[in-house]
Amino acid sequence: MLPLSLLNAAQGEPINVELKSGETYSGHLVNCDNFMNINLREVICTTADRRFWRLPEVFIRGNTIKYLGVPDNVVDKVKEDQPRRFGNDRGRGGGGQRGGQRGGRGGGGQGRGRGR
Repeated sequence: MLPLSLLNAAQGEPINVELKSGETYSGHLVNCDNFMNINLREVICTTADRRFWRLPEVFIRGNTIKYLGVPDNVVDKVKEDQPRRFGNDRGRGGGGQRGGQRGGRGGGGQGRGRGR
């Protein structure tokens, strides 16, 4: 499961965000982008020294995020939406190549060399 697909599914849901600085934000996710920048509304911010702030809306830059807490029902929904794989996915570039043996310097092919 990819983090961005999880965040996209969590739009409108309450989430918890912990920053690298130690601050935490709890609010409803409005939207997110490919850099994991997020907008929250109805936010409660807790500073590192345990002071609380209530804010109507917050923008959080993605590279400052340390941890994201998403409700379990959103995680379950994303798991259900993912396509099922039955073990025939060989991953990146692995397995079943067409055209016989590839690579190497072996002879016998109709290479496009310098004509020696």
